[in-house]
Amino acid sequence: MASSINRIIIIVGFISLFHSAFSAAQHRSYLRITSQEFTALPLDIIIQAVVSLFAVIWGVINVSGKLREIPAANELNNIKWETQRNLPSFYTFNHRGRALAFDFTPTPNKGELENLE
Repeated sequence: MASSINRIIIIVGFISLFHSAFSAAQHRSYLRITSQEFTALPLDIIIQAVVSLFAVIWGVINVSGKLREIPAANELNNIKWETQRNLPSFYTFNHRGRALAFDFTPTPNKGELENLE
């Protein structure tokens, strides 16, 4: 019974949210037709949009049911501690830190390589 009420709240919330968006577009069109400057949306449209959004969020949270834990820990228990953070794709050997070495000689750039040939 409660699930069907929550689904009705979601449907009504989406319809109300759509109506507030349509009202906002209609208000902007009215301002263009009457050559008025747009300053802000009317308060009733803003309140309708916010209440509709919260109704949809509340309904979706209640329809979704009880959340379950993702069992990722079971897979991590089989991996040794030394290899958990071993990501070879992130290894970088050519970085700016080598410029701090006392025997650093900069590599020539493309223009210098072309001149050497």
